[in-house]
Amino acid sequence: MIIRPAATFAAALLLGAGLAPAAFADGTPAAPNPVAAELGAYWTAARMTAALPGDPGRGAGAGAHAASPAVDGPRPGEHIPPSRSFDGIPQAGTFFWTDASGTGRTCSGSVVRSPGHNLVLSAGHCLKGYSGTSPKRHLGFVPQYHDGLKPFGIFPIKSNGVYVSQRYYDLGEHAGAEYDFGFAVTEPNQNGTRLQDATGGVQLLTGTGYLHAPVRMIGYPGGAQKPLECWSFTTKWASDDPADPGTFPRIACDAFVGGTSGGPMLVPWPDGWAVIGVIGGYHTGGNTPQISYSAYFGAATEALYDAATTGAPPARPAS
Repeated sequence: MIIRPAATFAAALLLGAGLAPAAFADGTPAAPNPVAAELGAYWTAARMTAALPGDPGRGAGAGAHAASPAVDGPRPGEHIPPSRSFDGIPQAGTFFWTDASGTGRTCSGSVVRSPGHNLVLSAGHCLKGYSGTSPKRHLGFVPQYHDGLKPFGIFPIKSNGVYVSQRYYDLGEHAGAEYDFGFAVTEPNQNGTRLQDATGGVQLLTGTGYLHAPVRMIGYPGGAQKPLECWSFTTKWASDDPADPGTFPRIACDAFVGGTSGGPMLVPWPDGWAVIGVIGGYHTGGNTPQISYSAYFGAATEALYDAATTGAPPARPAS
């Protein structure tokens, strides 16, 4: 369920039940998932460590995408909070998949609370190649990945389980930067446990404005053994680049390079964390490692969440 600004504190506490493992209605144990077991066998520690960023332009410098000289980077004298490497949190993790050439790729994501206890939030530019019946190519989500480990196993992405806005497909990743978010519906892990039952989830917030503090941003740099975290705050950024139009949350945090796209921007919540953005949007998340962006979470995000949680047919690229 999505929380909007008018929601009451009492409602937020009730929704906290989403962090607790859910029992099956008939009390029967979950059945093992052989698809997850096979996927887990494929993604060895060596393959995960060798995977390359799925967003190679992220944080690559101004040459990654043409922009006016005054945009997309630290302002003169701006304080850039440092990031640190850590073992992560259960609700954040990384996608692994193989591209058309068989090369391993990664992008970041977070587990959001949902009725099916099976939903991951990421950037649209990370997930857009897997909509509809596109080949999954070993696509799975590993929560709290670190040091080559899969603490909760790996969760395959369901067939037709990737949800990216039709507007994003139609406009493209730059003209459609305001729609750069997506959801992936997972299958249970090898033990038959649903994702949110294993890890808990973060609350999805929409319509909350652009200014948030404190914000904890988490992302997985490609090839790194651990994720990064950084504490900062978001401000409002109105694009002056006609190729990437829109208004976006902006955050200063050091060292967020390729692979961190889709990583959550979290704010404290009464029973854990809530997510107000993901690395993406303007210039697919930013051309420098010091400044990141997110698409604004509003009505379009709500609509996509509703589609993912009700099993509506996902959008797909125009043929």
